[in-house]
Amino acid sequence: MPYFVYLMECTDGSLYTGITTNLERRFEEHVSRHGGNYTRAHKARRIVYTEEYPSRSEALKREAEIKSWQRKKKLMLIKK
Repeated sequence: MPYFVYLMECTDGSLYTGITTNLERRFEEHVSRHGGNYTRAHKARRIVYTEEYPSRSEALKREAEIKSWQRKKKLMLIKK
C-alpha cells in the first residue's frame, strides 16, 4: 500500500505537511476538523502537492524533511 506525503494550503495561506494512505479521506478529515489540531485552527483549503512512497518509513522521513524547511523552500517545491 503506497503512502503519500502531502502539502495542504489552509485558508489563512499557511501550509500543512502530512502523510496518508488515502488523500481524499484525509482531506475530508481536515475539512471536517477531525484531521488534526493544526487544521482545526487553520481551516483546510486544498492539497497543493503530493509525493508517493512505497513504505510508511520513507514517507515519514520525507515528511520530517519537508517540515524542517522554511516556507520559501516549501513554496519552491510546490511550483516544480
